[in-house]
Amino acid sequence: MKTIHHAALGTILMLASCAGTSNENEATGVFETTEVTVSAQGTGEIMQLHITEGQTLQAGQAVGCIDTLQLSLRKDELLGNLQATRSRFRNVECQIASLEQQIATQKKERQRIENLLRDHAANQKQLDDINAQIALLEKQLAAQTENLEKGNQTTNGQVRMLEAQIAQVEDQIRRSVITIPSAGTVLSKYAEAGELATTGQALFKLGDLENMYLRAYVTAPQLTTLKIGQQVRVFADEGEENRREYAGTVTWISDQAEFTPKTIQTRDERANLVYAVKIAVRNDGYIKRGMYGEMETGSKE
Repeated sequence: MKTIHHAALGTILMLASCAGTSNENEATGVFETTEVTVSAQGTGEIMQLHITEGQTLQAGQAVGCIDTLQLSLRKDELLGNLQATRSRFRNVECQIASLEQQIATQKKERQRIENLLRDHAANQKQLDDINAQIALLEKQLAAQTENLEKGNQTTNGQVRMLEAQIAQVEDQIRRSVITIPSAGTVLSKYAEAGELATTGQALFKLGDLENMYLRAYVTAPQLTTLKIGQQVRVFADEGEENRREYAGTVTWISDQAEFTPKTIQTRDERANLVYAVKIAVRNDGYIKRGMYGEMETGSKE
């Protein structure tokens, strides 16, 4: 009987020791997910919005569109202005061809007069007159060329401005198509087809329900046993008494203490200040947002 009594007492002490260790290494929190609010990137009537709450969507998937009639009309107007502006470009070579021909003709005449002057068949005044005429034509050519080039530069600036405005309108038209920024499940829907949307207005909210995390709170003594990348055990409620176990990875540890949230009951009721940690968990479909969970860093007994 004495032997049995000692064995029973040892078993009780061992269980009490394990329970105490478990309490020191446990933390309680709530399961959360990364949420993305998709907002309208244009203003107008929502023509289509094919989503339902609980629907899983893929990144880049188009789910609706906002009316683009006014944008299309604006684009057509800008295209017309662009075409008219481009027609104002001047062909510099064609515009100055006449002056260049006159200069070439006068230079030939000067050569003839120089030949006559060597033969004493012409006088110096005739040569001076032809040189003055050539100088005048060359100045006219330089002035006309400069004016034409400046005019083309101005027109080119107007063309580039119109092209930029057209690109802006085209970008607005592309943004009027409502697409999914990242894969996830529709958590909430805030708008319906037929309603008027404005830029920045929230349309629906997405959440990654496959990759969730437990935001738990640990005391200062527990904090010293945790590090980024550490593998821990995470538990979620399964029924009234059972728990479902998951493998978790510590991905974030707060560097500031805070008062224990009212919704969280830590194991150590004497601790007023706790530190928040995030533990990434791969969801098998049974974990729900807002569900309470627990983390254990100790070995499984």
